[in-house]
Amino acid sequence: MKKDIEDKIEKLRESINYHDRRYYVENRPEISDQEYDRLMSQLKKLEDAHPELVTPLSPTQRVSGEILEGFESVEHRVPMLSMDNTYSSDEIREFDKRVRKNLQVDKVDYVVELKIDGVSISLLYENNKFIRGATRGDGFRGDDITGNLKTIRSLPLNINPKKDMKIPTLFEARGEVYMPRKEFSRINKRKEKNNEELFANPRNACSGSLKLLDSSMVMERHLDMWIYGVGYVNPAFFNTQFDALDFLREAGFRVNPYIKKCHSIEEVIEYCKEWEHKKDSLEYDIDGMVLKVDSFSYQKKLGQTSKSPRWMISYKFPAERKETVLEDIIVQVGRTGTITPVAILKPVELSGSVVSRATLHNQDEIMRKDIRVGDHVLIEKAGEIIPQVIEPIKSKRTGKEKKFRMPEKCPACDSLIKSIEEEVASRCENLSCPAQLKERIVYFASRNAMDIEGMGDAIIEQLVSKKMVEDYGDIYYLKHDELAGLERMADKSASNLISAIRKSKSNNLNRLVYALGIRHVGVRSAWILSSRFKSLDNIAQAEVGQLEAINEIGPIMARSIFNFFRTKENRKVIDKLKRAGVDTITRNPLPTTLTLEGKTFVITGSLDTFSREAAEELIRQRGGNASSSVSKTTDFLVLGKDPGSKLEKARKLGVKIIDEKEFREILK
Repeated sequence: MKKDIEDKIEKLRESINYHDRRYYVENRPEISDQEYDRLMSQLKKLEDAHPELVTPLSPTQRVSGEILEGFESVEHRVPMLSMDNTYSSDEIREFDKRVRKNLQVDKVDYVVELKIDGVSISLLYENNKFIRGATRGDGFRGDDITGNLKTIRSLPLNINPKKDMKIPTLFEARGEVYMPRKEFSRINKRKEKNNEELFANPRNACSGSLKLLDSSMVMERHLDMWIYGVGYVNPAFFNTQFDALDFLREAGFRVNPYIKKCHSIEEVIEYCKEWEHKKDSLEYDIDGMVLKVDSFSYQKKLGQTSKSPRWMISYKFPAERKETVLEDIIVQVGRTGTITPVAILKPVELSGSVVSRATLHNQDEIMRKDIRVGDHVLIEKAGEIIPQVIEPIKSKRTGKEKKFRMPEKCPACDSLIKSIEEEVASRCENLSCPAQLKERIVYFASRNAMDIEGMGDAIIEQLVSKKMVEDYGDIYYLKHDELAGLERMADKSASNLISAIRKSKSNNLNRLVYALGIRHVGVRSAWILSSRFKSLDNIAQAEVGQLEAINEIGPIMARSIFNFFRTKENRKVIDKLKRAGVDTITRNPLPTTLTLEGKTFVITGSLDTFSREAAEELIRQRGGNASSSVSKTTDFLVLGKDPGSKLEKARKLGVKIIDEKEFREILK
């Protein structure tokens, strides 16, 4: 009897997966919506009656209903690097010239694809099953958003290969999640009706949706995706990008139909120009085209820089420009205290959305362009996203236009605005400024700073909105009962967060110096200051000349450090940290010599003795460079458990490979 039920459940799952592919991927449905709902209802009834037979990849489990406290960070097996951009036909030709020169060939085939304006993701499959999905993140690590991605019906949870089709045992598919224009319009109309802040554009709406901690809410946003390539494949199955796309399409992935293989760079340019005029006919946003060298062997030979592949580039469409009236100029405070002038515009539709505000960057930029309140101006979207004023139309001036002057005080906290001689920006340097508060606390609690585990964006958002913290000193005065009362914060979670806050008090001084968020002071310079001055008070009392005399502390950083500790509001926050018992003296011995100066290390796999972040910090403290990717300039690959693809690359490049024991010896 049970075997019959298992067989029936499996057949229903196979049928639903088949019809999902026909409807969401191939756009060729074979049954009505009512018939599809009937199949899903039958499956759900059987699974409800036999919960022991429910599997994570069942079609009924696309929305788990579980509310997460945050996303885990995962490492990409192959880095998801960004692309360099081109903006003209001549720049495309220059790219082709570089490619052919480096390959020493006369002709190269390219694959040209639409550049979908969405969020890049990586999908991991093992034995034909969807295992994990992650955001691009910093290119090397991203957020695990598996639950949210499962809500996208065009994503195959199981791959059902066609007859005689070989599927890699383990592989990553790469793609772009986007929000259709129709869905974007529907959501914003609902937000407007509820007096909620509108999404700026479909890409922002998509990105915000994927960050939601409740998958059932993501399901309501009706996101979709296009798959554009492969990342890690074991073993290598394909010779070309075009072959890989054919495989993905045959395997059931949603591959964009407007992909073209071009045999010359002039054919590439012609196809790019064609879509420049056709882009508005699509039901989703694109902001350019992507050019990829078709041959994988050529791609491997061309390699990559630390940031982008040399075999791929994007062509960005020219930005659309519109004329409107600049009705006023206000100032807003950025997360690091930068005071930015903002143009208030007569609303005008531009590149698919209504624009009523645009950045003016800084006072110097306004003076250079001679922009005045009341001007008729030309505006465009930088990168199709951020509206900016290009220039005033001086021929339309009436004489009533007014020049702009930067205010003397911060509009958010009334502190004096400071202008730094070496910089064009004006700043509010008050740590308690409410306009900067959330991002400052995120930075303070981050892994390289005070490393307060459990204090993520969602918690910080509530702490700030409920005015439970007015600066990062207040973190150390939070009570268990206060935290337990926050949304999605259980009693155990509150206890864990209190423990993490208490633990962070004993961090070494260099972490605290970095966490303070002093402009220009990074992980390395925070360690140098801690090693040289031994206490926060000594750093605070140092004169500019003393700071400049230290190797690696330049005049701009020295002035920034000096100004930070001379700001009254900042001193109040530091006193609050001291009263809470946060250690402001270097207690743990720091290396006194730069024994690893000039050496570059890469870590792969997990270490027993250190976390990856701690190991990289120890490398930097000794003058070394901790990199995320293996290259010809890498001196050592530190080998931990379950290493990734970096090991194979290090072997091919002849990089010295050391285990954790050897690494500890080098640190000594």
